[in-house]
Formats: sequence, C-alpha cells, structure tokens
Amino acid sequence: MTTPLQTAAEMGGRRALALALMALIFTLFVPTMGLALSVFGLVVGVRDLRTLKKGGQPTGMATGAVVISTLAFLLGGVTTAVQVYLGTELTAYTECLKGAGTVTAQTECSTELKTALESKLGMPWPANMPLPG
Repeated sequence: MTTPLQTAAEMGGRRALALALMALIFTLFVPTMGLALSVFGLVVGVRDLRTLKKGGQPTGMATGAVVISTLAFLLGGVTTAVQVYLGTELTAYTECLKGAGTVTAQTECSTELKTALESKLGMPWPANMPLPG
C-alpha cells in the first residue's frame, strides 16, 4: 500500500503543475473556470510542496505550480471583476454588433462603447488605447 508521501514523491508535483497550467489557459478563455482551477492547483501544489519537503525530494515542479496557480488566480480574479463591473456595457456592445451590418454601424457601436466606458469609469478613454471593432 502506498502512502501519500510516496505518491507525492513519485508524482514530484506534476499533477499540481498540470492543474496550474490548465488554470492559466482556462483563465484566458473562461476566467471563472480558470479561477476555480487555479484554487485547485494552488491547494494541490501547496500539499505536494509540503509532502515533498518532508520526503527530502526536489520541489521545483510543486513550487512552479504554486507560482503559476497564484498568477492564474490573480489574472482570473481581475478579469472576472472587470467583466462583472462592466457587464452591462459589454452586453450592450455585443447586442449592438449583432445588428450592425455595415462598417459604419460597427464604428458607431465602438463609439457607444467608448462613451459608456468613459461614463462608467469617470475618465476619458486614452487616445492610444484601441477599442474593439
């Protein structure tokens, strides 16, 4: 029968690193799912890190998993917060684009988005920062 110490030593933090990398990838496409995976990656990474240290094994992969999971968590948290805060404006922009059949109409949608963002954020949109569309 294998003990958790043997299992973690055999894996060497690979499963935590795999979870962390999946979390980072999912964060780019589905931020809330990446956020959840990053929590799992962080928990498994910390657990593997402790187990590997107790067993005197190398901790490189587990340490990398903790770092990547933390970055994915922060990125997912910020992205989710922005989506929640600007959800109304982004939804209006998406609906506007659905009905925009010409380039002029798409440009008007971008202008409406810019106006809505400026109003919501309380500051002018930077001139060198492009908008979608």
